Order: sequence, then C-alpha cells, then structure tokens
Amino acid sequence: MLQFATYLARAAGKKTLNHFRKKVEVERKGDDSPVTVADREAEEWIRGRIEEQYPDHGIVGEEFGTHNEASSIRWIIDPIDGTLSFIHGIPLYTTLIGVTVDGEPEIGVIYAPATDELCEAAIGLGARYNGQDCRVSETSLMRKAVLLSTDMTTIISEGLEPAFRVLLDECRLHRTWGDAYGHMMVATGRADIMFDPVLNIWDAAALLPILQESGGVFLDFAGHAAIDSGHGFSTNEKLATVVLSAMDSVR
Repeated sequence: MLQFATYLARAAGKKTLNHFRKKVEVERKGDDSPVTVADREAEEWIRGRIEEQYPDHGIVGEEFGTHNEASSIRWIIDPIDGTLSFIHGIPLYTTLIGVTVDGEPEIGVIYAPATDELCEAAIGLGARYNGQDCRVSETSLMRKAVLLSTDMTTIISEGLEPAFRVLLDECRLHRTWGDAYGHMMVATGRADIMFDPVLNIWDAAALLPILQESGGVFLDFAGHAAIDSGHGFSTNEKLATVVLSAMDSVR
C-alpha cells in the first residue's frame, strides 16, 4: 500500500502541474476556502485508482467526501495542500495521501510536484525523502531552532498568538514555509518546528507516520499523537516539551 500511495501522490501531483502558473479559475467552497479544477481533477483521478485497486477500502477526500465509510482501511486524500500557494504560483504546495487502519495512521506520503520532492513513510518501515532515509534535526535549544508556520493571520484568529509569541521570542529564525511542505522540512531536518493552528484530517493523516518514522513527533496542542484534533505541530522530541509549555499560555 505504501508503494501504491507513493505512485498515486506522484502521478496525481504531476497532473496538477498542467494548471500550475496558468490562468486557472478559482471557486469558493461553502467554508470560503478556494478550490480549482486542478484540486478536483487530481482527487478524482486518485479516487478512481483506489477504487480499482482496493474496491473494499474507504476513501476520505477534501473535495469529494467519504466513500465506504465503514471500511477498516481508509485512504485520506488532499489533492492540493496549499491551494493558495498553488493559485499564486508558489511551488511549496503538495499532494497528500494518508492511510489509516482501524483508525490508526499507518502510511503517509507528501509530494511537492513543482519541486519534485517526495517524503514517504509507513509505521515500522522508516521514512524516506527522495529515496533516501530521512531524520528530524537534533536541535535541542530554541535559540538555535528554525520555526515555521503558514501565516500569522490564522494563528491570531484562533487565539494562539500568545503561545506563538513565546516561540517567536525564543527561536533563531521564523519563516512561513508552511502547509504540509513545512512538516516535510521538519521530517527531513531542514527546519525544527512546524506550527499548524488549523488542520483537517486530510491535512494531518499523512503527517503523523512521516514524523514518527523520521524520529520526530506530530502532536496536537494537548500533546496527543492525533490526526483529528483540528490542529498540531511537528518537531523533534527535544523541542516538543518547549512547544507544549508555550501552549500553557492559552489553556
């Protein structure tokens, strides 16, 4: 299934490049989030291949909902994570595929089509970045840490600015290389913390296996390794306690 998930993410991601940096119509969904033909085409293609290969498995996708909801194995899809980046021609968007078994995240794939970067993992099988084993950083001090987020606007609107300010004041560098690309940077040791105040299950399902298998953690703001809490962060084990301590200011 990991091999198949990797194939799906890479192939579907490449399909999105047909619309990248082109004039693409942007629609608004019910929650006012943007969607394009690239999102829909990629998810439709992925769903079709899964239904052919594993007709009894469940599917959860951002654009087309749930299929075979009662199945013990579910494929969780985000065809374009970072649609705003995609729309504005920023190459840091990704295609995400996660697989859960009996509700537990087991497989994760992050593919960045525009930069041709792929990070994959399955529980017990390790994590790889472009075919090579990958590990989180060993940074243990915030004054040496690179902190990532997607944007400050969401952090403020979610009431998390006090906690994030604690981290900002202590870290060496903050950049908004966000969405799932930021989590991939943590998994590959290129950044130390990715702070994500709003996550849907299709945003998070691929992340947990990758971070765990690269020696790090993916936790919600209460410290649970969960993909359905609506928020979360990636880091190494040494810095996780720092992030959770900062969260005390908003609890």
